[in-house]
Amino acid sequence: MSPKTLLRRALFVAAVFPFAATAQAPAHSAPVLASQVEVLRTTHGVPHIRAANLKAAAYALAYVQLEDYGPRVAFALVRARGEMGKWFGHDSIEGDYNAKLAYEQAVRRYALLDQDTRDVYEGFAAGANRYVELHPEEFPAGFTPHFTGYDVATKDIEMPSPAAVRRFLARMEPAAPRRQRPAASNEPPEGYPDDTPDYGSNAWAFAPSRTKSGRAILMRNPHLSWDAGYYEAQVTVPNVMDFYGDFRIGGPFSVVGGFNHDLGFATTNNAPELDAIYAVDVDSTRADYYLFDGASLPLERELVTAEYKNGPGIASETREVWRTPLGPVIYRGSGKIYVLKSAGDGDYRAGEQFLRMMRATSLEQWKDAMRMRARVNSNFTYADRAGHIFYVWNATIPSLPHASGGDTSAVPARGTSDVWTRYVPWDSLPQVLDPKGGYVENSNDPPYFTNLHQPLDRKRYPANFPEPKLGLRTQMSLELIDTNKKLSLEDVIALKHSYHMLLADRVKADLITAVRASNPTPAVAQAIDAIARWDNTVAPTSKGGVLFEIWWRRYIQGSVVDSMYAQPWSLTAPAATPRGLRDPAKAAAAFAWAVDETTRRFGAADVAWGDVHRVRVGSVDAPVGGCNGDLGCFRVIWFRNEPDGKRAAAGGDGWILAVEFTDTPRAYSVLAYGESDRADSPFHDDQAAMFARGELKKVAFTPADVDAATIRRYRPGVER
Repeated sequence: MSPKTLLRRALFVAAVFPFAATAQAPAHSAPVLASQVEVLRTTHGVPHIRAANLKAAAYALAYVQLEDYGPRVAFALVRARGEMGKWFGHDSIEGDYNAKLAYEQAVRRYALLDQDTRDVYEGFAAGANRYVELHPEEFPAGFTPHFTGYDVATKDIEMPSPAAVRRFLARMEPAAPRRQRPAASNEPPEGYPDDTPDYGSNAWAFAPSRTKSGRAILMRNPHLSWDAGYYEAQVTVPNVMDFYGDFRIGGPFSVVGGFNHDLGFATTNNAPELDAIYAVDVDSTRADYYLFDGASLPLERELVTAEYKNGPGIASETREVWRTPLGPVIYRGSGKIYVLKSAGDGDYRAGEQFLRMMRATSLEQWKDAMRMRARVNSNFTYADRAGHIFYVWNATIPSLPHASGGDTSAVPARGTSDVWTRYVPWDSLPQVLDPKGGYVENSNDPPYFTNLHQPLDRKRYPANFPEPKLGLRTQMSLELIDTNKKLSLEDVIALKHSYHMLLADRVKADLITAVRASNPTPAVAQAIDAIARWDNTVAPTSKGGVLFEIWWRRYIQGSVVDSMYAQPWSLTAPAATPRGLRDPAKAAAAFAWAVDETTRRFGAADVAWGDVHRVRVGSVDAPVGGCNGDLGCFRVIWFRNEPDGKRAAAGGDGWILAVEFTDTPRAYSVLAYGESDRADSPFHDDQAAMFARGELKKVAFTPADVDAATIRRYRPGVER
C-alpha cells in the first residue's frame, strides 16, 4: 500500500470518525485514575474495586490482573494488536496476521461503541501501561508497548473461525501436512493417556418454588483447563455498576459470568453452526474476478505486514489476503472460489453487550442486551431477585436458504438469493422461562432437555440447529435436580459436589455378570467382588472407581462409544439410556487386563480414588474426587499423568460460584488454582485444599462484608 493511500485512509478515518482520531489521547493520566479508585483485597486475595467511574475501575482491573498474573496480561494485548513476532521473534508471528485484521476492524469501529465501553477499554489499557512502567524488570528489555483502547477492543472483535477453515482445507487437500496433537505427557507403555479434556460447563438455576428461602438460586461451574485464567473480582462504581464474578485474564470482558444486586447469569459452551462455505464461479476472462448476481466482481486484495524480532533489529513479512463482501477467500481451485461467510464477522460490540448485561436490573433489560447478538454463541442460564429463572441456547445463527453444508462442504452460490443474509431472530431461539419443576440446567448438550417437565420440540427449529442428544454428565445433572426437594444454597453446593459416576449405574451389573461367567482367575474374581461392593462414586476414599475407569477405557478402545452399549442412547428414553454392555466377552477380557494394569500401576486393584487422583497446586498435594464428564460425573475433573505415577488435576471444575437472590445476594465461591499464578504469591495455592475437600468460601459482596474481610487496601499504581 502506497504512502499516499495510507495518508488518504488516515484522512478519511479522521474526517468520518473524528473521535477515532483523538480517542487515544488519554483524558486522565495514570496517577489521576489511581486517585479515583481503591482496591480492597479480601481473604484469598480477591480484589474488590471501588471506583468513581468506569475508566478508573477498568484501570484498576488491569493493574490487579498484572499484579497476579504478570506479563501474561500484557502479552495478551500484544497478541491482540498483532505484535508477538515483533517482541518474541519469527516463531511467534503466525497469529499476528489475523490479529492485525482484527485490530484494523477495532480502529475502524471504535467510535461506534458507546462512551462507557470506550472508557472501560481505555482504562484497562492505562492500567496495563502503568504496571509495565513501574515493573520493567518483569518484561523483555525495552518493552514499551503503550497500549491503547484499540488494543483492548480488538480482543472483542469477532473474526471467522480458523477451525472451520482448517476442517474445510483438510477435505480439499487431505494429503497436505497438518499440525498434530502432541503425545500425552508421561503416557504409560500399556496406554493409559492423560484424560481428554471435557471442555464445557455446568449451570443450574432454581425458581423460588424449589428453594427453602423462596428466592431464586444460580450456580455457575465452568470446565476449562486450569490455565484458562478465570479471575474472581468485584467491580463497584456507585450508581453505575456493582458486579461480582469472573473476569478472564487479559481483558475486561471476554466471557463474563456472575451477579449484581438484582440478577446473575452463567455461560455454558454450545456449538451452533455459524458458518457457511460458498463456492462462487471464477470469471474465466479476468484475473481475480468472480461471477455473482449476473455481474463480474473483483476480489478485494489486502496486504498484511507483520514485524518480527531479528536479532537486534526488526524485519517484516507481508502476506496477501483476499476477500469478498461475503467473507474471506479460503481456497481456490477447479474454477471455483471458496468463501467463508461467518456469523458476526467483524462485530465489535461484544464488550458493550457484556457491560449492558452486567448492569441490567431486570430480565427485560438483560434480554435487550442479549438481543444485540454481539455474543455469537454460548448457552446462558439466568436467575434474578424477582424470582425468574431463564435459559437460552444463544446463537447468532444464520437463517439458511439452503441445506447446510457444514464446514466441510461448500454450497454453490450464483447470487444473493443463494446465500444467507439474516439471522434467526433471538426471540425464536430455544429458550425456557420459569418452567414447571422449578429448574433449568445446561451441561453443554443441545437445548431440548434443559427441563424434563417442558422439553423443547426439535421440529420447531430450523434444520441447521443441533439434533437432540443427552450425554451422561447432563443426565447426572438432571438426576440430581429433577426432584421435588426444596433446596437451600448450601444444599445446591452439596449437590454440585456429588461424586456419583452415572456410567457405573448403567453398566456395572452387566460387567459383574460377564466377569463371573468367564471363569475368572482368583485375582480377577476378587476384583469383581470389590466392584460389586463399590458405591459407584469417585469420592476420594472410595475404592473401585480407578479400576472401573481403566476397564471402561480398555473396553471402548478403538470403538464408537455408543455402539458398545447394549442399549444406545434413545430419544424415547433420553434420561435412562445408554445402558448395558453389547459385548460381554470383550468386557470380561478387558476387565482381566484392567486388574493387572491397575495393580501394576498403583499396587492394588482396589486402590482408593484419592490415592491416585490429586490436586497439586503450589505446596498443596491433596486427594480429590471427581472424574471426566463422559463417565457421567457432574463433579468434572480431568487429570494428567505425573512422573510419580499419580494423576494430577489439569482441568474441569476450577471456578465455582453459587448465589441466592435474597434481598442482599448471598453467595459462595472457590477458584481452585487461586487468584494468582505466581508461585510466590500467597494467593496461588490458598484455595486448592479447600477445593479438593469440596468446600467453597463465603463471598464478601456488601460494603460492610468487604470492609470486614479486607486484608489490604491501596490505590493501584501510586507506587510499586
